[in-house]
Amino acid sequence: MRSRQRQRSWQTAALVLAGLVAFAAPVAARPGPGNKQWSSSSNSSSHRSGRQQRFEKLDKEMKSRSGRLLGTSKVIVTIRPGHEANAEKEIKKLGGRLGKRLKLVDGMAVELPNRVIKHISERSEVLAIHHDRPINGHMNRTTVSTGARAAQQQWGYDGAGVGVAVIDSGITGWHDDLGYQGSSNAVREVNGQRVTAFVDFVNGLPNAYDDNGHGTHVAGIIAGDGYDSYGARAGIAPAAHLVSLKVLDQNGGGVISDVIAAFEWAVANRVAHNIRVINLSVGARVTESYETDPLTLAAKRAVDAGIVVVTAAGNLGQRTVGLTKKTQYGAITAPGNAPWVLTVGAYSTQGTLSRWDDKMAPYSSRGPSAVDFVAKPDLVAPGTGVVSLADPASEFYTTKAAYLLNGSRLTLHRPYLSLSGTSMASPVVAGTVALMLQANPSLKPNLVKAILQYTAQTRHYDALTQGAGFLNAQGAVELARYFKNPQAGQSYPHSWMWSRQVIWGNHRIKGGAIKPNANAWASNIVWGTLADDQGENIVWGTLCADDCENIVWGTVVQEVANIVWGTVDNDGENIVWGTADDGENIVWGTADLANIVWGTACGSDDCENIVWGTTMDLANIVWGTMDDGENIVWGTNLDLENIVWGTADDGENIVWGTSADEDVTWGSSGEDADLFDDPNGEPENYDGVSLDDLFLPPPPPPPSPPVLPASGVVSVVGSVITGGGL
Repeated sequence: MRSRQRQRSWQTAALVLAGLVAFAAPVAARPGPGNKQWSSSSNSSSHRSGRQQRFEKLDKEMKSRSGRLLGTSKVIVTIRPGHEANAEKEIKKLGGRLGKRLKLVDGMAVELPNRVIKHISERSEVLAIHHDRPINGHMNRTTVSTGARAAQQQWGYDGAGVGVAVIDSGITGWHDDLGYQGSSNAVREVNGQRVTAFVDFVNGLPNAYDDNGHGTHVAGIIAGDGYDSYGARAGIAPAAHLVSLKVLDQNGGGVISDVIAAFEWAVANRVAHNIRVINLSVGARVTESYETDPLTLAAKRAVDAGIVVVTAAGNLGQRTVGLTKKTQYGAITAPGNAPWVLTVGAYSTQGTLSRWDDKMAPYSSRGPSAVDFVAKPDLVAPGTGVVSLADPASEFYTTKAAYLLNGSRLTLHRPYLSLSGTSMASPVVAGTVALMLQANPSLKPNLVKAILQYTAQTRHYDALTQGAGFLNAQGAVELARYFKNPQAGQSYPHSWMWSRQVIWGNHRIKGGAIKPNANAWASNIVWGTLADDQGENIVWGTLCADDCENIVWGTVVQEVANIVWGTVDNDGENIVWGTADDGENIVWGTADLANIVWGTACGSDDCENIVWGTTMDLANIVWGTMDDGENIVWGTNLDLENIVWGTADDGENIVWGTSADEDVTWGSSGEDADLFDDPNGEPENYDGVSLDDLFLPPPPPPPSPPVLPASGVVSVVGSVITGGGL
């Protein structure tokens, strides 16, 4: 067995973990609508144009603190390029303490006396001051049930050569499952581990460690090779290499400035480490528009650089009323509220391989997002009872001891841990993206999201709960592989289990086939926008006449001029895919009115804010209808402190936080979940199971045993037999 190397710091930082559910079972740490018509330019200033004037220099929290005479605040100050020296001089003069530079967002982390916040904001070189708010830290069965194992076995993809940056609590300095047993020259290792770089933004230590344990678990879901379980508990992309960017402390807390710095490092070093994916299983409260939030803008810089950013939706899908837990909407955490990231909710496999009994995890956060009203999540993946790597030197190894599991080899410590949360669902998708990029390295972030949505499996949940559907890794890799080099006469991949839909902005569109070189997938197009920066219509693919089951490459799919999915009317506000009777609804060759994510029709031509006969002050807005036909009603103002949406009949409220206080912990919602695996048992191996079998309907229940009536006649499965027949 390979030797273990450990270095740990037990220092703490007063900050907060958000993609992990506070379960008692395989759990982790305690810890309508509208379609914005954004500019498609990759320049951040152009994204903010048209709305930036409506935002003042101080965010809500900073306005509150600027009136205080005592105390200090951790903030992010964004500065006009070229004026950094003047700003720094003034900040130090007024008693501020300078922190790290955040070049990705033209800012810096600063600790300011509250009494000078307003004065600093009034200087011409200062663009804005944002609260440096807290962040929170949100397998074999998972690998097989999602179809990832089928993709590995059918085409040989294992993520080799693809770099995944893990922005989290760190990754252990050694785990047997993070080594490599193969011979591929594409696989990258450093000192026997597929962790090729480590940067500590919390304590500044040089050697890899994870004093919390969350990041190590996430890393194993993405890239563990199952060495300690003879492959049974391998992750989704077991030959991918990882870059560990530590932003959470021993207790799972952090601040967004460290996350921004991690994004900046990943972008700057993406070529050296071939970073194609970033997994962010942490989240923060949404306190401002994604157009101005430094955290979401930093994520956009990474996406603009060609990196797919995958993030957890959060674990605020329920609220507690008395002794009862109620479903709630509207609690997506940042940066998952931004359209350019891939936001992942969680479902439960129920401890089985069958897809038919999968159900949404009640803790998984639902959309829409606060402030911008974006349809989220983008899709959902297994997040309940997920088994991955444990670090014996971490906090979790003690606090989650009941959920540690054995491997198949003799080890000094139990090598595995079962946890639950959207923190666990996000790396399942990140690993799937690594497989897709190995199959087709030319994929851009928008097309990756579209393929994942198009191949997902829809269930009976609404789009604000499941997004486009339940992850189908095998289908996603198949379509990505096909798009690499399609041949004339080759059939377009399809399956009855695919959703064949894309949620573009706030619109559910279906009835077409994705075209890989359509302009919707270009790097300068923001997901959900209606036109490119030249004013040209957004094109997604081609309209299907037969449910997309008989498309042959080399005909209409190949010719750009024949693509008729994306036609826009003269005022540029209505997207029509194929046909639409009323000219207002967004459709792919169907006039079905149930195509808007929140309801049955738009209240304005461009569907912005989906308001029903109300003004932009959003007072008393009714946002359409949910699938059950009940209205979602928003409160009377934009104050996020006490906003409650929802329906009185079923108790499904939309709550965007109940307090503006600093001690709000996002990620504290959830319920007890089952521990699906025997901690002392041998890991089960399902590698011989066919993916198609997972979609077969459950077998009928066995017939009831014969019942002998008082008359002596026995009824057996509908037949009548005389008593003498027995």
